[in-house]
Amino acid sequence: MKHWLIFFVPLTLLACSAPLMDDELAEALPSVAALPDLGEAPELTNEIWLNTETPLRLVDLRGKVVLIDMWTFG
Repeated sequence: MKHWLIFFVPLTLLACSAPLMDDELAEALPSVAALPDLGEAPELTNEIWLNTETPLRLVDLRGKVVLIDMWTFG
């Protein structure tokens, strides 16, 4: 057990003291503010819905994380 603590405590202190990101790296990453504002998403107007009892509406999904997987039969 003591061998585990000898390794874990210094590693934890090192992780807590390391900077999250260099200034140069932060400048190289694209800014979220640089993305264009395309307005509100259009309402979903599908006729067929799978694995749901009622059609989905954006109002009902607001504030939730949503993954939409679009595909076609064919």
